[in-house]
Amino acid sequence: MTPPPPPPVDTVLHAWLRLSLEPGIGPIAARSLRDALDTPANFFSRPPAGWPVALPRALTARLETPMQPQIAAMIDRIEHWRQTPGRLILTQDDPRYPELLRHIADPPIVLYAMGDIDCLALPGFAIVGARSATRYGLDGARRFSHHLAACGWCIVSGLASGIDGAAHAGALEATGGRTIALLGNGLDHIYPPRHRALTERILGQHGLLLSEYPPWQQARPFHFPQRNRLIAGLSRGILVAEASHGSGSLITARQAGEMGRDVFALPGSIHSPLSRGCHQLIREGAILTESMADIEVVLVPPRPSPFPVTAATRRRPPGGTESTALLSALGCETLHIDALQARTSLPAATLQTALLALELAGFIACLPDGRYQATQPD
Repeated sequence: MTPPPPPPVDTVLHAWLRLSLEPGIGPIAARSLRDALDTPANFFSRPPAGWPVALPRALTARLETPMQPQIAAMIDRIEHWRQTPGRLILTQDDPRYPELLRHIADPPIVLYAMGDIDCLALPGFAIVGARSATRYGLDGARRFSHHLAACGWCIVSGLASGIDGAAHAGALEATGGRTIALLGNGLDHIYPPRHRALTERILGQHGLLLSEYPPWQQARPFHFPQRNRLIAGLSRGILVAEASHGSGSLITARQAGEMGRDVFALPGSIHSPLSRGCHQLIREGAILTESMADIEVVLVPPRPSPFPVTAATRRRPPGGTESTALLSALGCETLHIDALQARTSLPAATLQTALLALELAGFIACLPDGRYQATQPD
């Protein structure tokens, strides 16, 4: 007997969209349905009572009736949204759906995308961390992101303030660098609003915005933990650049570890609350990461680094022994000039000259409150 022809593409898409929009059906139930029924066209071609996945009685009763008008209206709205070039909807049947996400416990029912979908074919590496990051954390995230992107990794992060924004920006500064931003809201909204310009850069430089929420969905606090599992799931490794104890970044890192991804953490000052999360991860088995070599010894880069740092090419601080002593005294902390003078015992004039030389060379930065902090140049 000749099998029936496949259903029209819109029928398949609408089945997936209805599944994603029906209240009460989450990613885990949807995955079970797909595994059991093979094709989404079968989701609504038989009574839900015959589905091999147990659903609440009230939900089963609702699914046995024709599609509710509000669900149909939302599908029409999504269809209108995707008519704009550069906007895509990926179902689990789409060959472009990220393979790594297919194998997490709760893969998104559908993914909404804007930008260059080819980013999903690149190996991903996530960089996450604190929203209220220090200069040390921001510089570290940007530097590692730039280097990783130059080596062919697609940098994955969450478009949040702080470390996420620095990670996206660092990737875009690399020649041919690509980045994926996972949003905790629909793609019609940019959150936080301050990253609107960054979003335009991502889209203008062959990056990608991705969300599991319908385009009109506003950000909600509970969306971000859900979003974080996608950051972990899309990536082969994850670097936490800065995080307080108990932060969402630690949860993302632990999710990544449970998925079998390699977890890296940037160490910091024992006096900084934003380093305690990274130190906790290191105690739990994350890889202490001081340089790109710490990542490359675990994960082979897609292509060789265009700027290897060797003993011969490593930048040296200007100013001789005074600058070296000053950097050693500063370490990973943020200190005022009087604390630096107490630690180095340098004359005031010598100290000020060395500080100025280091700042001009990009080795340290003067913060708005007058304290100094190392910037960890390449």
